[in-house]
Amino acid sequence: MTRLTGLLGGSFNPAHGGHRRVTRFAIDALQLEDAWWLVSPGNPLKPDKGMAPLAARLKSAQIQARRAPIVPTAVEREMGTRYTVNTLAALKRRYPRRNFVWLMGADNLAQFHLWKHWRQIARMMPIAVIARPGYDSLAMTSPAMAWFKRYRMSLGTFRNGGNRSAPALVFLRFDPDPRSATAIRRADPNWAAKHAGKSARDGLTRRLVSGEEAS
Repeated sequence: MTRLTGLLGGSFNPAHGGHRRVTRFAIDALQLEDAWWLVSPGNPLKPDKGMAPLAARLKSAQIQARRAPIVPTAVEREMGTRYTVNTLAALKRRYPRRNFVWLMGADNLAQFHLWKHWRQIARMMPIAVIARPGYDSLAMTSPAMAWFKRYRMSLGTFRNGGNRSAPALVFLRFDPDPRSATAIRRADPNWAAKHAGKSARDGLTRRLVSGEEAS
């Protein structure tokens, strides 16, 4: 039986309760078996300055994912992929018995047209866009949304088989969560120090991510 898994990518610098809340909401709304947090070794659209070591970010994700059907993983590091399009292609090859749904916030849809081969990503798997305060209007008027209009579907259609086709786009709306990693870093610039030198075992590959490695 094919399983349906959500994929949420990001730097998780650090992971926080907002990540957990929005992922749990998506799992319930889309009727997913689980969701994987793809803790990125490096985001091509974000500067490396201020980025905590990968092991610290993975640790923060594991803490937030406790007792939830969420699997934090640094599998991109193992696969050697840097861009989302390559990561998703590799995951589909590696896990052929799973169907995937790409989860992203409205802020990412607003700049999705800047991602490498974004149309190819859209053709790989359905995409669920989660509302995010301050970004909905930018997302709805973005170049990517203009392309997606013909592929947009309701949540009911998605649940009744739409999750097996791509391109497909579904919007999810719920009470906004104001928490952000940026605000957490401002309040606690040394948050990663509590994980300094500690290794983390990948929840998906079971490989050890050394706390001494740089991102």
